[in-house]
Amino acid sequence: MAKQNVSEQFVDILVRAGVKRLYGVVGDSLNPVVDAIRRNAAIEWVQVRHEETAAFAAGAEAQITGTLAACAGSCGPGNLHLINGLYDAHRSMAPVLALASHIPSSEIGLGYFQETHPELLFQECSHYNEMISNPQQMPRLLQTAIQHAIGRGGVSVVSMPGDIASQPAPEKSIEHALVTSRPSVKPGDEEIDKLCRMIDKAKRVTLFCGSGTAGAHAEVMEFAERVKAPVGHALRGKEWIQYDNPYDVGMSGLLGYGAAYEATNECDLLILLGTDFPYNAFLPTDVKIVQVDVRPEHLGRRSKLDLAVWGDVRETLRALTPRVKVKTDRKFLDRMLKKHADALEGVVKAYTRKVDKHVPIHPEYVASVLDDLADDDAVFTVDTGMCNVWAARYLTPNGKRRVIGSFSHGSMANALPQAIGAQFTDRNRQVVSMSGDGGFTMLMGDFLTLVQYNLPVKVVLFNNSSLGMVELEMLVAGLPSFGTTNENPDFAAIARAAGAYGVRVEKPKQLAGALKDAFRHKGPALVDVVTDPNALSIPPKISADMVTGFALSASKIVLDGGVGRMLQMARSNLRNVPRL
Repeated sequence: MAKQNVSEQFVDILVRAGVKRLYGVVGDSLNPVVDAIRRNAAIEWVQVRHEETAAFAAGAEAQITGTLAACAGSCGPGNLHLINGLYDAHRSMAPVLALASHIPSSEIGLGYFQETHPELLFQECSHYNEMISNPQQMPRLLQTAIQHAIGRGGVSVVSMPGDIASQPAPEKSIEHALVTSRPSVKPGDEEIDKLCRMIDKAKRVTLFCGSGTAGAHAEVMEFAERVKAPVGHALRGKEWIQYDNPYDVGMSGLLGYGAAYEATNECDLLILLGTDFPYNAFLPTDVKIVQVDVRPEHLGRRSKLDLAVWGDVRETLRALTPRVKVKTDRKFLDRMLKKHADALEGVVKAYTRKVDKHVPIHPEYVASVLDDLADDDAVFTVDTGMCNVWAARYLTPNGKRRVIGSFSHGSMANALPQAIGAQFTDRNRQVVSMSGDGGFTMLMGDFLTLVQYNLPVKVVLFNNSSLGMVELEMLVAGLPSFGTTNENPDFAAIARAAGAYGVRVEKPKQLAGALKDAFRHKGPALVDVVTDPNALSIPPKISADMVTGFALSASKIVLDGGVGRMLQMARSNLRNVPRL
């Protein structure tokens, strides 16, 4: 058997760790690794048009599968392009291994062509970031990187000069069984007992849930019933906790709706479950707060805690629920459910009058029709900006659908590349990219990746010829919109020229048929929907000093707009409320 070189050993270890494909752009220092992939049938090289796409795609794959995904960039500018997508993966706790190939080892530090210092550049967006400067570091360094990414949930970066990649792998190297899954973390009995006493003492308990409630839906519902608690959620918690939830009071934050804010501020005990919700202006300051999180560094960094509980949400609730006393008083829960339904009744009216005849098309209408027509197990990838609003308010979770976006990092242009990664995990599963025209055009070159691999991603383009969320931020700050207008082409014509299915929709009556035709098409498709840039209504009392970045730091009333099926859900939940 021929002796392996470092690249071949590198690729073999990725395969052992469960990596199915490596996203990237080929080039010089990366060539030995790509050639090793060419000769290994167990792993696929996915050629994208921009390395940023590679990192976003890997992050999305990791979020869909829960397993390690990988991307790569060649030396200097090549791996620099990875950084934005890696930030997103890292902040989303997606296990991703990034290979940043490097200039020849003999030239490092001498100002060589394309020289950068990846061990410094990627430090902030990774748990582990080291360079293989000697073949003898293999395979231990790569194994360590993999275990950091999987064990801590996030990114590991391995830098490797091209000449090192071509050298013989060390003989009798130490290879061990790789850790490919994370363990459950159960809090100690002392913390469970403290929390139990606090819950038994409280009269009004509210649960606020984030993405850490994934896999714990049944446990959250059982606990909410036992203590008669309204259940609110952050955007990343929506897909895991809103469906089949008779205690639902909506979402808090800038994109929020319903009674989630009231429920979190009018209780006397707020329990934060698996959420790193960043907008502390929406969190109370005068109630007792408990936070449960598997990441101890998240505990207490948003609000002052009366108790911090380090553990998985599911394991914590399994230990806690049998110990707490059953509460029988539903007054607080029922009042919040009523407030939630009333709040949704008020905001939904603005977009129910002649919405199916309005030209330009209301984006809310597009999101509503899309929600109706998409598969029950569809994966939606959502661009940052106004598409976040429409996804938050109109996509109906059911326990099978997934909604992925740049919800923590807040990058533009994430939806299309994330759709690529999601679709590669299962070509038979419907994947829909909810793209804004600003985000889509930023990485539009990778629409060609869909065509090249015949990936059946459906791009639904909300084309309002503007950077809508930026205009909103300017408006709220009292500034005239400036630099936010896009001169757009006919994107459907571009899609057809690229070899994909493309259709342009300018009237509401065309929308449902266009979406159905696109969904039936076997390959990639783009539906270019011309939407109204003025669709959003802003409460008049929001003033300039209420805006801090993406959050409204003083106002507790957020964007006024439709909320889709959530009103129907709220009305259904009201059936459990006794008539007064």
